[in-house]
Amino acid sequence: MVAALSWAARLKAGLARTRDVLNTPVSELFSRRTIDEALFEELETALLQADCGVAATRSLIASLRKQKLADGEALRRALKDALTELLAPLQRSLDTSSAKPFVIMVAGVNGSGKTTSIGKLAKWLQSQGRSVLLAAGDTFRAAAREQLVVWGERNGVPVIAQQSGDAGAVIFDALGAARARSVDVVIADTAGRLPTQLHLMEEIRKVKRVAAKAQAGAPHEVLLVLDGNTGQNTLAQVRAFDDALKLTGLVITKLDGTAKGGAICAIAKECPVPVLFIGVGEGIDDLRPFAAREFAEALIG
Repeated sequence: MVAALSWAARLKAGLARTRDVLNTPVSELFSRRTIDEALFEELETALLQADCGVAATRSLIASLRKQKLADGEALRRALKDALTELLAPLQRSLDTSSAKPFVIMVAGVNGSGKTTSIGKLAKWLQSQGRSVLLAAGDTFRAAAREQLVVWGERNGVPVIAQQSGDAGAVIFDALGAARARSVDVVIADTAGRLPTQLHLMEEIRKVKRVAAKAQAGAPHEVLLVLDGNTGQNTLAQVRAFDDALKLTGLVITKLDGTAKGGAICAIAKECPVPVLFIGVGEGIDDLRPFAAREFAEALIG
């Protein structure tokens, strides 16, 4: 119970900047005694400023307007409920029991926090009793490979890496090593790339095909890591990577450093790929499974 409260507190602290955007322009919003059209307009502006997106904002406001809300406190509760309902379809648990090794392929643009998230995800999987092996599939940047090795050492997790060569070869070797060592989960890193870099998007498709040849059904999860600071631009990333790879889930990082945490609402409304994990800090335990109600409570306060 202590750990759950600790995470709830960290999540609330992590979303402080986004919550400030929601609350500051309408600082007395939830203390008003009457609900009128002006209040709804102010709330709409605040949601848009928090990067919730036009479609999600209109949906939330429409839901609130239908209710007979007595005062600002009733509005606060209703907004939490409406947010939870909007975000609930994104909530999905990571279940790695269907294959051994279970293969997770991780993609993202440069600087999204991809390699760091892999290290944190490895730690979380270990806490669930799973053995993990990392594949250093970012063969473009030596620093990324070195960073992954550091995470491996920190977690006591083996890392399969090559000084050069292509990502497909690294992942092929990693799957062979995982089978030989009877490892539960393989997490495969890939090079950061922009959706507009078509040759690199084709290369990541190839990596996915190699994984499928190395093991039937692999990769079992294809996760896209998104930087929470990106806001509305995350939609374009989700659509492009989903088109290339058929994403199974998202990892949203750096929510503690952004006022754009509302972008998750836009994802829910416009391209609802499940959010498996969210990150709200630098610590190794600051990546946790996404829970819609928990997020709504932390966002509204």
